[in-house]
Amino acid sequence: MQISRWYVAVAMLLAALLPLAAHAWKRGEVERFATLPAGNSHPEGITADRHGNIYVATIDFGRPGEPGRLFVFDRDGELERTVDIRGATNLLLEIAFQPNTDMLLVVDFGGKQVLRVDPRTGASSVFMTLPSSKREFAGLNNLTFDRAGNVYVSDSFQGIIWRTGPSGGEATPWAEGPLLRTNGVPPFGANGLAFNKASTTLFVTNTGNDQVIKIPVEKPENMTVFVNSVNGPDGLIIDEDDNLWIAANQADEIVVLEPKEGRVIAKLGDFNGINRRGAPRGLLFPVGLVRVGEWLYVTNLSLDLRFFELAPPVDAPWAAQVTRHTVSRIKARIPPVRGLP
Repeated sequence: MQISRWYVAVAMLLAALLPLAAHAWKRGEVERFATLPAGNSHPEGITADRHGNIYVATIDFGRPGEPGRLFVFDRDGELERTVDIRGATNLLLEIAFQPNTDMLLVVDFGGKQVLRVDPRTGASSVFMTLPSSKREFAGLNNLTFDRAGNVYVSDSFQGIIWRTGPSGGEATPWAEGPLLRTNGVPPFGANGLAFNKASTTLFVTNTGNDQVIKIPVEKPENMTVFVNSVNGPDGLIIDEDDNLWIAANQADEIVVLEPKEGRVIAKLGDFNGINRRGAPRGLLFPVGLVRVGEWLYVTNLSLDLRFFELAPPVDAPWAAQVTRHTVSRIKARIPPVRGLP
C-alpha cells in the first residue's frame, strides 16, 4: 500500500513538471547567411545600408601588419566586394553608417582611433582621436549616435564612454567609472551601447562583468547596474519597443530583455557544432548585431580565448576548430512568453 502511494506521488510530480519542459525557450532556427573568403577570420563589426546590404569588418589576428578589411554582402549573402581600408590596422571592431552621410565610421581598435571610410574605395581619414594622456591604454570598441548626431564610443579597457560631435575631432569623456571597467573574462568592460527611443538612457554592456549598465543622459554619473548574469554580453541593439537585444558571446545565444525590469523575454539561437568545412553551425561567440526587416544578422567571432592566455570558456576548443568564419541570421521574433504582463 505504501509503495503504491509512492508511485502515485512520483507520477503527480512528473505530471506537474512536464508542462515546464513543454514551454522551454523557442530559440528559432539559425541560418548561415554568409561565409568570409578563405584566409579571413574573426568577423566582428556589422551594419547595413539603406538597401539592406550587409557590411562586416574583422579583427583578424592572422593578418598582422596588413590593412583592415571590410566585406560587403548583398541581401542573399553573396559577396559583392572586399575592401582594404587604407590607414587602418587589421584589428577592426564596430562599424556604423554616420547619420545623413554615406560615410562609414570604423572603430580601429589597433590604431586607437575611429576612422571615416568610403565603403567602396577604402579611402579613409581620421574621424575621432583621444587625448594623448588617455591614448596609450585605450581599448576602443563600439559606437552609437544620439539624435543630434553626436558619436559615443566605448572604451573597454579604461571604462570610459567617449563623445565627439558629428564632425569628429578629439573626444571628451562623457561617462566613466568602475561599473564600466572589469577584471573578468574576457577582459573587456564597456562594450555594446545603444540609446532607448526617448534618448533619455544609454544602455551599455559590460562583457567581463556579465552586466548591462544603465546610464541616465541627464546625469551620467548616476549610472547603475540594470541586470546581472548575461553570459558575456557584447553587441547591443534596441528595438521599437525599447527591448534590448544582446549578443551573449559566451552563451552562444541572443538574449532579449524588456526595458522596465530587465526580465528575459527571449533566448534565440544556439551552437550546434562544426560542419565538414570547418564552419560553425549556429552561433559561436556571437558579438555584432544588426536588424534588417524581419532578420537579425549576427557575426560569429568564433574566438578561442586561450589566444590571450586566459582561462577558456567551454566553447574555446570548438572555436579552435573553426577554419571558415561566418555571419549568421535568425528571424527577429520574440515568441510569446507565458506569464509576461
